Amino acid sequence: MGHDEFVFLLIGLKWTLALSVVGFVCGCVAGLIIALARTCGIRPVETAVAGYIAVFQGTPLLMQLFVVYYGLALIGIKIDAWAAVATGLTLHASAYLGEIWRGAIEAVPRGQTEASKALALGYVSRMKDVILPQALRISLPATIGFLVQLIKGTSLASIVGFTELTRAGNIISNQIFQPLTVFGIVGILYFIMCCPLTIYGAYLERKFAASAR
Repeated sequence: MGHDEFVFLLIGLKWTLALSVVGFVCGCVAGLIIALARTCGIRPVETAVAGYIAVFQGTPLLMQLFVVYYGLALIGIKIDAWAAVATGLTLHASAYLGEIWRGAIEAVPRGQTEASKALALGYVSRMKDVILPQALRISLPATIGFLVQLIKGTSLASIVGFTELTRAGNIISNQIFQPLTVFGIVGILYFIMCCPLTIYGAYLERKFAASAR
């Protein structure tokens, strides 16, 4: 594999990173809203959000990307492959992160909530200053673990013809007929992206487990 092919792989890597960042950041924003809705105490809202989570956790990401890109086109909403994949990843991430953070919020000792109510803190202040900082700490290992899965999930963007790292590798492999070499390099690039995050997540998990003893 020559220089030009490797540069093409790096361009695909750039789009993989871009999709991961957009999907994760937007998913974090939407996921926080979902987590708060899941713990708001209003039964119809909690039920509706639980249904949303069930749909995205109970269906493959591949199908979700397919539906966003081709399904929206069927009802007259045409978006390009980049926007479709970014939207699909955001929806997928919001459901998973919302559930992760819902569990973290509920894991905060109930006494914290009762104490903040005793101090006459409103809902916004109670969540912002007392509950969410503790929930964030609890949820960090799982959140980082999900980010690793999201990075690998961007490889499914090829379903709508978007060229990220995996599709770039497939294109090059079809041109130079060296699949083992090409996908070996692709695998190494994914490993370079994901391994440090995995190690960091495991470190945080051990650290928080030790501090809880």
